[in-house]
Amino acid sequence: MSTRIFHNGHILTERGFETDACLVVEDGHIVAVLHGEPPPHGEHIDLQGGYLVPGFIDVQVNGGGGVLFNNDTSVEALASIARGHRKFGTTGLLPTLISDDADVMRRAIDATRSAIAQGVPGVLGIHLEGPYIAPARKGTHDAGKFRVPDAAEIAMATSLDNGVTVITLAPERVPVATIQAMVERGAIVCAGHTAGSYADIRAGLDAGLTGFTHLYNAMTPLQGREPGVVGAALEDAHSWVGVIVDGVHVHPASLKVAIKAKPRGKVLLVTDAMPMVGGDNPSFDLYGETITAIDGVVRNAAGSLAGSALDMASAVRNTVHLLGLPLDEACRMAAQYPAEFLGLGDAIGRIAPGYRADLVLLDAGVNVLSSWIGGPITE
Repeated sequence: MSTRIFHNGHILTERGFETDACLVVEDGHIVAVLHGEPPPHGEHIDLQGGYLVPGFIDVQVNGGGGVLFNNDTSVEALASIARGHRKFGTTGLLPTLISDDADVMRRAIDATRSAIAQGVPGVLGIHLEGPYIAPARKGTHDAGKFRVPDAAEIAMATSLDNGVTVITLAPERVPVATIQAMVERGAIVCAGHTAGSYADIRAGLDAGLTGFTHLYNAMTPLQGREPGVVGAALEDAHSWVGVIVDGVHVHPASLKVAIKAKPRGKVLLVTDAMPMVGGDNPSFDLYGETITAIDGVVRNAAGSLAGSALDMASAVRNTVHLLGLPLDEACRMAAQYPAEFLGLGDAIGRIAPGYRADLVLLDAGVNVLSSWIGGPITE
């Protein structure tokens, strides 16, 4: 049995940041949060005054480490994506497939299943962002890929049996029975890239929809006589919303409104990241088109935002500086709340006894110094 003791830092526990606490980890799991002098036996890790927080969990990662998931549906690609994001504190993620053909979706699901079975660090499941979405709110997605799934495709899209599946769709584009079938098969269904009305979204929520993909972006806005998708999302107390806090996708004031409107714990940070995060090349190809990040903003040739160059540590930092939230709450939005959204809140996302030791050490500027996924990462 291997024992590691983290001490001499600010440790984010259930009570907030504690400076007199030490963390005891055995065989990759947290067994105790102690106070006072650390136990003498075990490997001591001196945090040197840094901030130890739960590892970040990103539920929307299109690419990273120079790889776009749509272009390379292999286990090696998933390992590269996860490795690229880990340097920014992400210890768990959902590789996200943008709207594509059924055979690409099938290969992506198979690769995700294999990656989880092989223990690729950080891969928790898959996010299928489309192709069941609305042409009027397509963003950079290829409308030629859009379709309504039949029973066979519903079965395929929900076939991952060893990880989490999130499906983003436009509720007005698919029958209510389709949403119900996906939920019954274990998928987490979100509204996104949707031109739906408030009534459309309420019907989706009643059918089992529980999330909203990148709130405010690619959806109908809140207006006085038509609340739209945004109004439905902000009104509903039970659903989660993902937000991209990069100062580009959404104005900070709009994000502050969402945080005030939603119950605490229902707003989570996402990156919608593209291959340049953790990679060296600012450009990548999507659907045969070259897309480049300029001054940190990723757009296609038509000028639509095409994902982001955001990493999770920057999202946390921006949440503190742009939205005025304290660091502990920003970290919960990056770890605890995404874990709860995914149904994994009893295993990851917190620093507490019984949880896997997925940890990130930050400095005072919210820069990542070290990370652990259930212990040392050997790859």
